[in-house]
This record gives sequence, structure tokens and C-alpha cells, in this order.
Amino acid sequence: MNKTYKATVKKLKEGFQVEAEANGFKILFDEPTQMGGTNKGMNPMSGALSVMGACQAVVAFMFAKQKGIDLKDFFVEVEGDMNMEALMKQTGERTGFKEIRFKMHFDADASEEELTEFSKFIEENCPVSDTFRQGTKLVNEGIVKE
Repeated sequence: MNKTYKATVKKLKEGFQVEAEANGFKILFDEPTQMGGTNKGMNPMSGALSVMGACQAVVAFMFAKQKGIDLKDFFVEVEGDMNMEALMKQTGERTGFKEIRFKMHFDADASEEELTEFSKFIEENCPVSDTFRQGTKLVNEGIVKE
């Protein structure tokens, strides 16, 4: 059974501030001042990395007990490389991340082997990791002139 998720994202008046709203919650995105923003929120690319790490953390805690792991604490370091010149100078090269790397940190009563297996489970079952890994199809449904 599919569930449809929806977010509404709109540009605010200052700098490059953008507000995303979903499920009654809001997140403010922006760009640093050197890029013309007001530095009031993380930029969207950092947001994308954060969303993946957040998803992995949720999956870790959602399934730890089921997998026999006493998970006390967990965090993920996530980083990605993008070509800023491709974006700013419109070189025709890909503007998205070329690579995303992550490292999971566990505080758990489990062996290194068990945690390695569990980390693979987390990666395979995190919907955001799957979205990035599989290259989900994007569908432009047109425009609405206000």
C-alpha cells in the first residue's frame, strides 16, 4: 500500500530564505551570506544530507530491539561533494552530489560484527537512502500561474 507524502515550499522575502511545510511542521532553508542569503537556516544540500541521516537514525531505533540490539545512542556523520562551479557557471555538468558518504556511530551492547550487519540493514531499509541510491524518477506536473 502506497502512502503519498506532500510538502509545500515557498520563497520568503529575505535573501534566499525558503520555508518548507509538511504535516504541520516548518523548516527554514537559506544560503550563507557569501552566496547572497541571510544564513538563517541550513542550505538545501545540507538539508538533504540531514534528512538522510535523520531517516537512518529513525530506522536504527525503530528496529534495534527487533534485531536484538540494545541501542543506547546513535548518530550519523553525512557528507557529500558537489561541483559549485557547475551550479554557478552553468557548465552543463551535473549540479547534484557526486558522492555521499556516511559513518554510523553506535553506543550499543553488541559486537562489531552485529553492528556492521545492523548498519547494512539500516542503509537498506532507510527510505531516504533508497531514494538517493535508486535515483527515483522526478515528474514535473506542470506550472500554475498565480
